[in-house]
Amino acid sequence: MNKLAVVALGGNALLRGNQKGTVEEQNQNTIDTLENLIFLVKEGYDVIIAHGNGPQVGNILMRNDAGEQLYNIPQMPLDIDVADSQGGIGYMIERNLRNVLKANGIEKDVVTLVTQVVVDKNDPAFADPIKRVGRIYSREEADELIADKGWIFKEEVKADGGWRRVVPSPKPIRVINEKVIENLARQGNIVITVGGGGVPVSEDESGNLCPVEAVIDKDLASALIGARVKADEFYILTDVSFVYKDFKGPNEEKLEFLNHADTLGYLEDGTFAEGSMAPKIRACLSFIENGGGKSVITEATKLEDKSYGTKITMEYDPKDVNHIA
Repeated sequence: MNKLAVVALGGNALLRGNQKGTVEEQNQNTIDTLENLIFLVKEGYDVIIAHGNGPQVGNILMRNDAGEQLYNIPQMPLDIDVADSQGGIGYMIERNLRNVLKANGIEKDVVTLVTQVVVDKNDPAFADPIKRVGRIYSREEADELIADKGWIFKEEVKADGGWRRVVPSPKPIRVINEKVIENLARQGNIVITVGGGGVPVSEDESGNLCPVEAVIDKDLASALIGARVKADEFYILTDVSFVYKDFKGPNEEKLEFLNHADTLGYLEDGTFAEGSMAPKIRACLSFIENGGGKSVITEATKLEDKSYGTKITMEYDPKDVNHIA
């Protein structure tokens, strides 16, 4: 049986922060990213692709806002917006990946799944929404939306200030259709799933699925599906080649090989910044804690070069200089 890898692409793999977000820009970014994944396919891996949606779902929310203000088009709830982004991004990845595979002489089917992810309706995150979404509003606009829609806002500390909507980010506990995802991947298909962390749903007392106004961390959801399908390796592709201790500080240190205990220690000591590397580290730890063999954080363009990337395994002894992860 082939090794199975789950690869999590950041939202900036499709849309970069300094770009307008045109379809031409996103298509080219997607192609550039996917060309670096072909290495795994050529190495004989079965592959599951997950992806972020931060910039894209933000744009959807702003379009909703403009449509309501200008044309009285009702806004769609956040779960529908996440599903919209899954479909659009999944289509873009699938179409471009089929072309990249063809250019490399590889015959494989690619399947995109609009994926629901179950969260606990009693998750503590619902009492403390922190994930900022959508555009920045004035205090007056925010007050109107609080009264009209019951939204929660926090003041922006960047740019020119203002107020921004915040929503909960609960922990993912189960992926709908996870057995289908595993079967498709083990049959040699490349599966695109849990986009943007998945469409958040909860279960009521009767076991029915209910929509949730929340967003799920993409890396945690990717680690979860990796563990549930018994993947061998988990890759988070980001904009740095390694994880660093004291990143950009006077005592910056590259961390290439880490075991579970040391990684957890660094995390608990605050070595990794919240809002950037810490969530990725938690996802990597979750994957190996639940049976995964190896987690890797690296830059997409460095995937083929095994001298790059921070590798996290359960038992590796950092003093063993002969170890190859």
